[in-house]
Amino acid sequence: MSTQTKFLLDESKLPRRWYNIAADLPVPLAPPLHPGTLQPLGPDDLAPLFPMELILQEVSTEREIEIPEPIREVFRLWRPSPLVRAHRLEKALGTPAKIYYKYEGVSPAGSHKPNTAIPQAWYNAQAGIRKLTTETGAGQWGSSLAFAGALFGIDVTVFQVRVSYDQKPYRRALMETYGAKCIASPSNLTASGRAILEKDPNHPGSLGIAISEAVEVAATNDDTKYSLGSVLNHVLMHQSIIGLEAMLQFEMAGDDPDVIIGCTGGGSNFAGLAFPFIGQQLRGGRKRRIVAVEPSACPSLTRGKFAYDFGDTAHLTPLTKMHTLGSTFTPPGFHAGGLRYHGMAPMVSHLKELGLIEATAYPQTACFEAGVLFARSEGIVPAPEANHAVKSAIVEALRCKAEGRSEVIVFNLSGHGHFDMSAYSSYFGGQLVDQGYDEKELAMALAGLPSVPA
Repeated sequence: MSTQTKFLLDESKLPRRWYNIAADLPVPLAPPLHPGTLQPLGPDDLAPLFPMELILQEVSTEREIEIPEPIREVFRLWRPSPLVRAHRLEKALGTPAKIYYKYEGVSPAGSHKPNTAIPQAWYNAQAGIRKLTTETGAGQWGSSLAFAGALFGIDVTVFQVRVSYDQKPYRRALMETYGAKCIASPSNLTASGRAILEKDPNHPGSLGIAISEAVEVAATNDDTKYSLGSVLNHVLMHQSIIGLEAMLQFEMAGDDPDVIIGCTGGGSNFAGLAFPFIGQQLRGGRKRRIVAVEPSACPSLTRGKFAYDFGDTAHLTPLTKMHTLGSTFTPPGFHAGGLRYHGMAPMVSHLKELGLIEATAYPQTACFEAGVLFARSEGIVPAPEANHAVKSAIVEALRCKAEGRSEVIVFNLSGHGHFDMSAYSSYFGGQLVDQGYDEKELAMALAGLPSVPA
Protein backbone atom coordinates (compact mmCIF):
# COMPACT_ATOMS: atom_id res chain seq x y z
CA MET A 1 0.00 0.00 0.00
CA SER A 2 1.30 3.47 -0.84
CA THR A 3 3.00 5.61 1.80
CA GLN A 4 2.53 8.65 -0.42
CA THR A 5 0.85 11.62 1.25
CA LYS A 6 -0.68 13.64 -1.59
CA PHE A 7 -2.54 12.32 -4.64
CA LEU A 8 -2.71 14.77 -7.53
CA LEU A 9 -4.57 14.25 -10.78
CA ASP A 10 -3.31 15.62 -14.06
CA GLU A 11 -5.46 18.37 -15.64
CA SER A 12 -6.45 15.85 -18.31
CA LYS A 13 -8.38 13.97 -15.59
CA LEU A 14 -10.57 16.98 -14.75
CA PRO A 15 -14.15 15.62 -14.98
CA ARG A 16 -15.99 16.45 -18.19
CA ARG A 17 -19.46 15.76 -16.76
CA TRP A 18 -21.26 16.40 -13.50
CA TYR A 19 -23.01 13.50 -11.76
CA ASN A 20 -26.74 13.82 -11.04
CA ILE A 21 -27.87 11.42 -8.29
CA ALA A 22 -31.54 11.93 -9.28
CA ALA A 23 -30.97 9.36 -12.05
CA ASP A 24 -30.22 6.59 -9.52
CA LEU A 25 -32.73 7.26 -6.75
CA PRO A 26 -34.85 4.22 -5.78
CA VAL A 27 -37.67 6.63 -4.87
CA PRO A 28 -38.01 10.00 -6.64
CA LEU A 29 -37.65 13.27 -4.78
CA ALA A 30 -40.85 15.02 -3.65
CA PRO A 31 -41.54 17.96 -6.02
CA PRO A 32 -41.08 21.58 -4.90
CA LEU A 33 -44.37 23.45 -4.50
CA HIS A 34 -45.49 26.94 -5.51
CA PRO A 35 -45.71 29.10 -2.33
CA GLY A 36 -49.10 30.49 -3.38
CA THR A 37 -50.95 27.57 -4.99
CA LEU A 38 -49.12 24.67 -3.26
CA GLN A 39 -49.05 22.97 -6.66
CA PRO A 40 -45.87 21.37 -8.08
CA LEU A 41 -43.59 23.96 -9.65
CA GLY A 42 -43.06 24.18 -13.38
CA PRO A 43 -39.94 25.61 -15.04
CA ASP A 44 -41.73 28.90 -15.75
CA ASP A 45 -42.33 29.42 -12.02
CA LEU A 46 -38.57 29.58 -11.44
CA ALA A 47 -37.83 31.83 -14.44
CA PRO A 48 -37.92 35.11 -12.43
CA LEU A 49 -35.02 33.84 -10.31
CA PHE A 50 -32.84 31.59 -12.50
CA PRO A 51 -31.75 31.30 -16.16
CA MET A 52 -33.41 28.43 -18.03
CA GLU A 53 -30.27 26.27 -18.28
CA LEU A 54 -30.00 26.11 -14.49
CA ILE A 55 -33.74 25.43 -14.17
CA LEU A 56 -33.40 22.49 -16.57
CA GLN A 57 -30.49 21.16 -14.49
CA GLU A 58 -32.58 21.56 -11.33
CA VAL A 59 -35.32 19.26 -12.64
CA SER A 60 -33.11 16.91 -14.69
CA THR A 61 -33.05 13.16 -14.14
CA GLU A 62 -30.14 12.61 -16.56
CA ARG A 63 -27.24 10.83 -14.86
CA GLU A 64 -24.54 12.98 -16.45
CA ILE A 65 -24.58 16.60 -17.59
CA GLU A 66 -21.70 17.97 -19.64
CA ILE A 67 -19.49 20.67 -18.10
CA PRO A 68 -19.04 23.42 -20.74
CA GLU A 69 -15.42 24.03 -21.70
CA PRO A 70 -15.35 27.71 -20.57
CA ILE A 71 -16.24 26.49 -17.07
CA ARG A 72 -13.58 23.75 -17.13
CA GLU A 73 -11.08 26.38 -18.28
CA VAL A 74 -11.68 28.38 -15.07
CA PHE A 75 -11.68 25.22 -12.95
CA ARG A 76 -8.12 24.53 -14.15
CA LEU A 77 -6.95 27.46 -11.98
CA TRP A 78 -7.18 25.08 -8.98
CA ARG A 79 -8.70 21.76 -10.04
CA PRO A 80 -8.27 18.85 -9.74
CA SER A 81 -7.90 19.50 -6.00
CA PRO A 82 -5.62 17.22 -3.92
CA LEU A 83 -6.58 14.13 -1.97
CA VAL A 84 -4.24 13.93 1.02
CA ARG A 85 -3.39 11.05 3.37
CA ALA A 86 -3.26 12.47 6.93
CA HIS A 87 -0.32 10.34 8.15
CA ARG A 88 0.61 12.77 10.95
CA LEU A 89 -2.95 12.96 12.27
CA GLU A 90 -3.13 9.15 12.25
CA LYS A 91 0.11 9.05 14.27
CA ALA A 92 -1.16 11.67 16.74
CA LEU A 93 -4.29 9.60 17.32
CA GLY A 94 -2.47 6.27 17.43
CA THR A 95 -5.13 4.79 15.18
CA PRO A 96 -4.86 1.85 12.76
CA ALA A 97 -7.38 3.68 10.54
CA LYS A 98 -6.23 5.44 7.39
CA ILE A 99 -7.47 9.03 7.19
CA TYR A 100 -7.70 10.97 3.93
CA TYR A 101 -9.07 14.43 3.20
CA LYS A 102 -10.13 16.03 -0.06
CA TYR A 103 -8.81 19.59 0.22
CA GLU A 104 -11.06 22.24 -1.33
CA GLY A 105 -9.29 25.20 0.30
CA VAL A 106 -6.98 25.47 -2.74
CA SER A 107 -9.56 27.49 -4.73
CA PRO A 108 -9.02 31.26 -5.12
CA ALA A 109 -11.84 31.92 -2.65
CA GLY A 110 -10.51 29.32 -0.21
CA SER A 111 -13.40 26.85 -0.24
CA HIS A 112 -15.47 24.44 -2.36
CA LYS A 113 -18.02 27.13 -3.24
CA PRO A 114 -16.50 28.24 -6.60
CA ASN A 115 -17.36 24.76 -7.94
CA THR A 116 -20.93 26.03 -8.34
CA ALA A 117 -20.34 29.81 -8.38
CA ILE A 118 -18.41 29.58 -11.67
CA PRO A 119 -21.13 27.56 -13.51
CA GLN A 120 -23.94 29.71 -12.11
CA ALA A 121 -22.26 32.96 -13.16
CA TRP A 122 -21.40 31.56 -16.60
CA TYR A 123 -24.95 30.34 -17.32
CA ASN A 124 -26.34 33.71 -16.20
CA ALA A 125 -23.86 35.57 -18.41
CA GLN A 126 -24.82 33.36 -21.36
CA ALA A 127 -28.45 34.37 -20.75
CA GLY A 128 -27.51 38.07 -20.83
CA ILE A 129 -27.85 38.63 -17.08
CA ARG A 130 -25.56 41.30 -15.66
CA LYS A 131 -26.75 41.48 -12.02
CA LEU A 132 -26.97 38.75 -9.38
CA THR A 133 -28.10 38.80 -5.76
CA THR A 134 -27.29 36.22 -3.15
CA GLU A 135 -26.92 35.60 0.58
CA THR A 136 -23.97 34.36 2.58
CA GLY A 137 -23.29 33.20 6.12
CA ALA A 138 -19.58 32.97 6.88
CA GLY A 139 -18.84 34.63 3.54
CA GLN A 140 -17.37 31.68 1.65
CA TRP A 141 -20.27 31.60 -0.81
CA GLY A 142 -20.46 35.39 -1.13
CA SER A 143 -16.75 35.68 -1.91
CA SER A 144 -16.98 32.79 -4.39
CA LEU A 145 -19.86 34.36 -6.32
CA ALA A 146 -18.05 37.71 -6.20
CA PHE A 147 -15.00 36.00 -7.77
CA ALA A 148 -17.19 34.37 -10.45
CA GLY A 149 -18.98 37.65 -11.15
CA ALA A 150 -15.65 39.38 -11.72
CA LEU A 151 -14.67 36.76 -14.30
CA PHE A 152 -17.91 37.00 -16.29
CA GLY A 153 -18.77 40.71 -15.98
CA ILE A 154 -21.66 40.38 -13.51
CA ASP A 155 -22.46 42.83 -10.68
CA VAL A 156 -22.97 40.87 -7.46
CA THR A 157 -24.86 42.06 -4.37
CA VAL A 158 -24.40 39.90 -1.26
CA PHE A 159 -26.65 40.00 1.82
CA GLN A 160 -24.43 38.68 4.63
CA VAL A 161 -25.91 37.42 7.89
CA ARG A 162 -25.22 40.24 10.37
CA VAL A 163 -23.49 38.13 13.03
CA SER A 164 -21.01 36.90 10.39
CA TYR A 165 -20.75 40.38 8.81
CA ASP A 166 -19.54 41.62 12.20
CA GLN A 167 -17.38 38.56 13.03
CA LYS A 168 -15.61 38.24 9.66
CA PRO A 169 -14.55 41.65 8.25
CA TYR A 170 -11.83 40.13 6.08
CA ARG A 171 -14.28 37.88 4.24
CA ARG A 172 -16.29 41.03 3.53
CA ALA A 173 -13.11 42.75 2.29
CA LEU A 174 -12.47 39.81 -0.04
CA MET A 175 -15.95 40.17 -1.57
CA GLU A 176 -15.33 43.89 -2.11
CA THR A 177 -11.91 43.16 -3.63
CA TYR A 178 -13.63 40.98 -6.22
CA GLY A 179 -16.07 43.86 -6.88
CA ALA A 180 -19.19 42.75 -5.00
CA LYS A 181 -21.37 44.90 -2.77
CA CYS A 182 -21.79 43.40 0.72
CA ILE A 183 -24.76 44.35 2.92
CA ALA A 184 -25.43 43.29 6.52
CA SER A 185 -28.71 41.36 6.79
CA PRO A 186 -31.37 42.11 7.97
CA SER A 187 -31.12 45.47 6.20
CA ASN A 188 -33.34 48.48 5.53
CA LEU A 189 -33.00 47.93 1.77
CA THR A 190 -35.84 45.39 1.50
CA ALA A 191 -39.37 45.04 2.86
CA SER A 192 -38.49 41.68 4.42
CA GLY A 193 -35.41 43.14 6.12
CA ARG A 194 -37.30 46.18 7.44
CA ALA A 195 -40.04 43.93 8.88
CA ILE A 196 -37.43 42.01 10.90
CA LEU A 197 -35.67 45.17 12.13
CA GLU A 198 -38.97 46.73 13.26
CA LYS A 199 -39.42 43.80 15.66
CA ASP A 200 -35.76 43.62 16.71
CA PRO A 201 -33.32 46.38 15.63
CA ASN A 202 -30.40 44.24 16.88
CA HIS A 203 -31.43 41.00 15.17
CA PRO A 204 -28.32 38.82 14.53
CA GLY A 205 -29.72 37.67 11.20
CA SER A 206 -30.02 34.20 9.71
CA LEU A 207 -29.51 32.61 6.31
CA GLY A 208 -33.30 32.39 5.97
CA ILE A 209 -33.61 36.17 6.36
CA ALA A 210 -30.68 36.89 4.03
CA ILE A 211 -32.25 34.62 1.39
CA SER A 212 -35.53 36.54 1.69
CA GLU A 213 -33.72 39.82 1.03
CA ALA A 214 -31.75 38.50 -1.94
CA VAL A 215 -34.81 36.82 -3.49
CA GLU A 216 -36.92 39.96 -3.00
CA VAL A 217 -34.40 42.10 -4.88
CA ALA A 218 -34.16 39.59 -7.73
CA ALA A 219 -37.93 39.05 -7.98
CA THR A 220 -38.68 42.79 -8.13
CA ASN A 221 -36.00 43.74 -10.69
CA ASP A 222 -36.26 42.38 -14.23
CA ASP A 223 -32.53 42.81 -14.87
CA THR A 224 -31.48 40.77 -11.82
CA LYS A 225 -31.38 37.04 -11.06
CA TYR A 226 -30.78 35.17 -7.83
CA SER A 227 -27.99 32.70 -7.08
CA LEU A 228 -27.94 30.12 -4.25
CA GLY A 229 -24.79 28.47 -2.93
CA SER A 230 -26.27 25.28 -1.48
CA VAL A 231 -29.51 23.28 -1.01
CA LEU A 232 -30.75 23.15 -4.63
CA ASN A 233 -30.30 20.08 -6.85
CA HIS A 234 -28.21 21.85 -9.50
CA VAL A 235 -25.86 23.22 -6.83
CA LEU A 236 -25.27 19.75 -5.34
CA MET A 237 -24.74 18.38 -8.84
CA HIS A 238 -22.07 21.01 -9.61
CA GLN A 239 -20.24 19.97 -6.43
CA SER A 240 -20.11 16.31 -7.58
CA ILE A 241 -16.81 17.16 -9.23
CA ILE A 242 -15.27 16.68 -5.74
CA GLY A 243 -16.34 13.04 -5.40
CA LEU A 244 -15.67 12.21 -9.05
CA GLU A 245 -12.06 13.34 -8.65
CA ALA A 246 -11.76 11.54 -5.30
CA MET A 247 -12.77 8.23 -6.89
CA LEU A 248 -9.88 8.51 -9.38
CA GLN A 249 -7.48 9.55 -6.63
CA PHE A 250 -8.39 6.56 -4.46
CA GLU A 251 -7.55 4.34 -7.44
CA MET A 252 -4.11 6.04 -7.51
CA ALA A 253 -3.75 5.43 -3.76
CA GLY A 254 -4.77 1.78 -4.06
CA ASP A 255 -7.41 2.39 -1.40
CA ASP A 256 -11.19 2.59 -1.13
CA PRO A 257 -13.07 4.51 1.58
CA ASP A 258 -15.19 2.70 4.17
CA VAL A 259 -16.42 5.92 5.82
CA ILE A 260 -17.19 9.18 3.96
CA ILE A 261 -17.72 12.36 5.99
CA GLY A 262 -18.81 15.92 5.27
CA CYS A 263 -20.04 18.85 7.33
CA THR A 264 -23.61 19.92 6.54
CA GLY A 265 -25.37 23.27 6.65
CA GLY A 266 -27.28 23.32 3.38
CA GLY A 267 -25.56 20.14 2.16
CA SER A 268 -23.42 21.10 -0.84
CA ASN A 269 -19.88 20.12 0.17
CA PHE A 270 -21.16 16.91 1.80
CA ALA A 271 -23.11 16.00 -1.34
CA GLY A 272 -20.16 16.91 -3.55
CA LEU A 273 -17.95 14.28 -1.95
CA ALA A 274 -20.57 11.67 -1.04
CA PHE A 275 -23.09 11.57 -3.91
CA PRO A 276 -20.84 9.95 -6.56
CA PHE A 277 -20.00 7.17 -4.06
CA ILE A 278 -23.69 6.76 -3.09
CA GLY A 279 -24.59 6.60 -6.78
CA GLN A 280 -22.04 3.85 -7.30
CA GLN A 281 -23.65 1.93 -4.42
CA LEU A 282 -27.15 2.45 -5.84
CA ARG A 283 -25.95 0.96 -9.13
CA GLY A 284 -24.74 -2.21 -7.39
CA GLY A 285 -21.40 -1.13 -5.94
CA ARG A 286 -20.15 -1.69 -2.41
CA LYS A 287 -21.87 -0.14 0.59
CA ARG A 288 -20.10 2.47 2.69
CA ARG A 289 -20.99 4.47 5.77
CA ILE A 290 -21.84 8.05 4.79
CA VAL A 291 -21.83 10.52 7.71
CA ALA A 292 -23.28 14.05 7.63
CA VAL A 293 -22.00 16.23 10.49
CA GLU A 294 -23.81 19.34 11.69
CA PRO A 295 -23.55 21.83 14.58
CA SER A 296 -25.56 20.86 17.65
CA ALA A 297 -26.75 24.49 17.82
CA CYS A 298 -28.47 24.19 14.40
CA PRO A 299 -29.25 20.47 14.01
CA SER A 300 -31.62 20.22 11.04
CA LEU A 301 -30.85 16.55 10.21
CA THR A 302 -30.74 15.29 13.79
CA ARG A 303 -33.51 17.40 15.35
CA GLY A 304 -35.48 18.82 12.42
CA LYS A 305 -38.75 17.55 11.00
CA PHE A 306 -38.95 16.05 7.50
CA ALA A 307 -41.69 18.20 6.01
CA TYR A 308 -42.50 20.81 3.39
CA ASP A 309 -41.18 24.22 4.42
CA PHE A 310 -40.09 27.54 2.98
CA GLY A 311 -36.44 28.07 2.24
CA ASP A 312 -36.55 31.62 3.61
CA THR A 313 -38.03 33.56 6.51
CA ALA A 314 -40.33 35.86 4.52
CA HIS A 315 -41.89 32.91 2.63
CA LEU A 316 -40.97 34.15 -0.84
CA THR A 317 -39.34 30.88 -1.98
CA PRO A 318 -40.95 27.62 -3.13
CA LEU A 319 -41.75 24.97 -0.53
CA THR A 320 -39.44 21.99 -0.55
CA LYS A 321 -39.61 18.75 1.44
CA MET A 322 -36.59 18.69 3.71
CA HIS A 323 -35.38 18.28 7.26
CA THR A 324 -36.19 21.66 8.77
CA LEU A 325 -36.10 23.47 12.08
CA GLY A 326 -38.81 25.85 10.79
CA SER A 327 -38.25 28.85 8.52
CA THR A 328 -38.61 31.31 11.42
CA PHE A 329 -35.94 29.54 13.52
CA THR A 330 -32.90 31.71 14.28
CA PRO A 331 -29.89 29.74 15.54
CA PRO A 332 -27.46 31.29 18.03
CA GLY A 333 -24.49 33.21 16.64
CA PHE A 334 -21.91 30.43 16.68
CA HIS A 335 -18.79 30.76 14.53
CA ALA A 336 -19.55 28.18 11.81
CA GLY A 337 -21.65 30.79 10.01
CA GLY A 338 -22.04 28.71 6.86
CA LEU A 339 -23.88 26.02 8.83
CA ARG A 340 -26.51 28.35 10.34
CA TYR A 341 -29.39 27.36 8.04
CA HIS A 342 -32.78 26.13 9.21
CA GLY A 343 -33.18 23.51 6.47
CA MET A 344 -31.20 20.76 4.78
CA ALA A 345 -30.96 20.19 1.03
CA PRO A 346 -34.04 18.21 -0.09
CA MET A 347 -31.81 15.63 -1.81
CA VAL A 348 -29.68 15.11 1.33
CA SER A 349 -32.85 14.93 3.45
CA HIS A 350 -34.35 12.39 1.04
CA LEU A 351 -31.27 10.14 1.29
CA LYS A 352 -31.43 10.35 5.09
CA GLU A 353 -35.08 9.21 4.97
CA LEU A 354 -34.08 6.33 2.67
CA GLY A 355 -31.46 5.22 5.21
CA LEU A 356 -28.57 5.81 2.81
CA ILE A 357 -26.77 8.31 5.07
CA GLU A 358 -26.49 8.89 8.81
CA ALA A 359 -26.23 12.18 10.72
CA THR A 360 -24.49 13.37 13.86
CA ALA A 361 -24.02 16.74 15.61
CA TYR A 362 -21.25 18.29 17.72
CA PRO A 363 -20.85 21.52 19.76
CA GLN A 364 -18.45 24.17 18.48
CA THR A 365 -15.74 23.93 21.18
CA ALA A 366 -15.24 20.20 20.48
CA CYS A 367 -14.99 21.01 16.76
CA PHE A 368 -12.41 23.76 17.30
CA GLU A 369 -10.39 21.40 19.52
CA ALA A 370 -10.39 18.92 16.61
CA GLY A 371 -9.44 21.66 14.15
CA VAL A 372 -6.47 22.72 16.27
CA LEU A 373 -5.23 19.12 16.52
CA PHE A 374 -5.57 18.82 12.74
CA ALA A 375 -3.68 22.10 12.16
CA ARG A 376 -0.85 21.03 14.47
CA SER A 377 -0.63 17.67 12.72
CA GLU A 378 -1.26 18.50 9.06
CA GLY A 379 -0.44 22.23 8.86
CA ILE A 380 -3.77 23.44 7.45
CA VAL A 381 -6.07 25.59 9.61
CA PRO A 382 -9.62 24.46 8.73
CA ALA A 383 -12.62 26.75 8.41
CA PRO A 384 -14.97 26.49 11.42
CA GLU A 385 -17.47 24.67 9.22
CA ALA A 386 -14.90 22.07 8.12
CA ASN A 387 -13.91 21.51 11.76
CA HIS A 388 -17.16 19.54 12.14
CA ALA A 389 -15.95 17.04 9.52
CA VAL A 390 -12.52 16.91 11.18
CA LYS A 391 -14.17 16.16 14.53
CA SER A 392 -16.22 13.32 13.03
CA ALA A 393 -13.17 11.85 11.28
CA ILE A 394 -11.27 11.84 14.59
CA VAL A 395 -14.23 10.17 16.36
CA GLU A 396 -14.31 7.47 13.67
CA ALA A 397 -10.53 6.98 13.82
CA LEU A 398 -10.63 6.57 17.61
CA ARG A 399 -13.49 4.09 17.22
CA CYS A 400 -11.26 2.08 14.87
CA LYS A 401 -8.49 2.26 17.48
CA ALA A 402 -10.82 0.94 20.20
CA GLU A 403 -12.10 -1.84 17.92
CA GLY A 404 -8.71 -2.65 16.36
CA ARG A 405 -10.05 -1.99 12.85
CA SER A 406 -8.05 -0.55 9.95
CA GLU A 407 -10.83 1.26 8.11
CA VAL A 408 -10.32 3.90 5.43
CA ILE A 409 -11.87 7.26 6.33
CA VAL A 410 -12.19 10.26 4.01
CA PHE A 411 -13.63 13.67 4.78
CA ASN A 412 -14.11 16.84 2.79
CA LEU A 413 -11.90 19.63 4.11
CA SER A 414 -14.24 22.15 2.52
CA GLY A 415 -12.18 25.28 3.14
CA HIS A 416 -9.35 26.93 5.06
CA GLY A 417 -9.85 29.17 8.09
CA HIS A 418 -7.55 32.06 7.15
CA PHE A 419 -10.45 34.53 7.32
CA ASP A 420 -11.76 33.00 10.55
CA MET A 421 -8.80 33.58 12.86
CA SER A 422 -10.84 35.78 15.22
CA ALA A 423 -12.83 32.63 16.03
CA TYR A 424 -9.61 30.77 16.82
CA SER A 425 -8.49 33.73 18.97
CA SER A 426 -11.78 33.47 20.86
CA TYR A 427 -11.23 29.75 21.29
CA PHE A 428 -7.71 30.18 22.70
CA GLY A 429 -8.93 33.02 24.91
CA GLY A 430 -11.61 30.83 26.45
CA GLN A 431 -14.35 33.06 25.03
CA LEU A 432 -15.80 30.47 22.64
CA VAL A 433 -18.69 28.78 24.38
CA ASP A 434 -21.13 26.08 23.33
CA GLN A 435 -24.40 27.82 22.61
CA GLY A 436 -27.69 26.00 22.71
CA TYR A 437 -30.78 26.98 20.77
CA ASP A 438 -34.03 27.97 22.48
CA GLU A 439 -36.21 24.84 22.71
CA LYS A 440 -39.35 26.99 22.91
CA GLU A 441 -38.37 28.89 19.77
CA LEU A 442 -37.71 25.61 17.95
CA ALA A 443 -41.12 24.28 19.03
CA MET A 444 -42.81 27.49 17.82
CA ALA A 445 -40.95 27.39 14.50
CA LEU A 446 -41.91 23.75 13.91
CA ALA A 447 -45.52 24.46 14.94
CA GLY A 448 -45.62 27.10 12.21
CA LEU A 449 -44.71 24.75 9.36
CA PRO A 450 -47.00 25.25 6.36
CA SER A 451 -49.96 22.91 6.01
CA VAL A 452 -49.57 20.95 2.77
CA PRO A 453 -52.26 18.53 1.55
CA ALA A 454 -51.02 14.96 1.16
